Amino acid sequence: MREEIRRWAAKLKVKPRRVQIQRMTTKWASCSTSGRICFNMELLDEPASFREVVIVHELLHLLVPNHGKLFKSLMNAYLPEWEARSAGRVSRLCGTSGAHSRSDRTR
Repeated sequence: MREEIRRWAAKLKVKPRRVQIQRMTTKWASCSTSGRICFNMELLDEPASFREVVIVHELLHLLVPNHGKLFKSLMNAYLPEWEARSAGRVSRLCGTSGAHSRSDRTR
């Protein structure tokens, strides 16, 4: 997974200050305003196509700190099928707080 993160960071031309893979209870990942990105270790058990959506989503937050039109446009530009990949796994990847919640994947 770290190699996937490195490849996407290079492609997006972003440099996270720190990347952690750790146990998280309510989110797939998070990005701080200081540039630290944390990924839920449960992503290691998820399909690579879904993991890629989460990785790109969080890395793009280093460029755009919200889920507005620019952010969604970049998601569509880099991963045109991102919404289909996340269907059934996360009710909404972009939107309200809790959008990254693991509990959403069962809906």
